[in-house]
Amino acid sequence: MKLHELRPAEGSTKNKKRLGRGTASGQGKSAGKGQKGQNSRSGGGVRLGFEGGQMPLYRRLPKVGFTNIWRKEYAVVNLSDLDVFENGSVVTIEALKEAGLVKAMKSGVKILGNGEISKNLTVQAHKFSKTAADKITAAGGKVEVI
Repeated sequence: MKLHELRPAEGSTKNKKRLGRGTASGQGKSAGKGQKGQNSRSGGGVRLGFEGGQMPLYRRLPKVGFTNIWRKEYAVVNLSDLDVFENGSVVTIEALKEAGLVKAMKSGVKILGNGEISKNLTVQAHKFSKTAADKITAAGGKVEVI
């Protein structure tokens, strides 16, 4: 098979409907749009959500919620994930990225206290939960807020 021999599967394609090309075509004169009226005209039709003058659904429903535009979202890392690092090492943001624990940086990195930690690590991050900070120091490590 060569490129010039490629053809679509039998019956998978249709010819385009040619509108307004004479009465014999079956779609001549008014091109399938009927006689007169809003939808027969160029640019005719109603906008999205229009319900013929009835109060549209998007205006009948109450406004809900609030979006805080100053919200900070942190990439989270659990204590149990930090066991991949060697004893006594410094865990930086770059080290977390290399280990695949942080994919998207977002507003920073927060260490959460899920799981246990047995190694004494110096952990550098933007935020720590209270339990995470307590467990790291109890294991002999240090907590450094960037």
